[in-house]
Amino acid sequence: MAEEFVQLNEPDSSDLSYLKEKMAENDDLERLSEIYKLMGDPTRMKILYALTLSELCVSDISELLDMTQSAVSHQLRLLRASRLVKYRKAGKNVYYSLGGNDLDSVIKAGIEEISG
Repeated sequence: MAEEFVQLNEPDSSDLSYLKEKMAENDDLERLSEIYKLMGDPTRMKILYALTLSELCVSDISELLDMTQSAVSHQLRLLRASRLVKYRKAGKNVYYSLGGNDLDSVIKAGIEEISG
């Protein structure tokens, strides 16, 4: 049996105009979609979560997550390109941290939500 859709009220053109003004730009929505795709990978999410706890170098992340340094570096390259993480050099070491924009609180809130 096919579902029927019933529209209870006629759309108010002033409401739609208001919503059109409030809609984000397509470029912004595409960028947000790309960020969520990057965050949708469990390995990258582990790295991002680790960076909510502390600034870390590749070898620290590698040991913490039981991954090869090559694998960690590859994932960090993707995260850096999307500006989800940033880095700073200290001598020969490179330290990674979250790229800002309240990503820390988004990740921590997500963890709180799912862990009850």
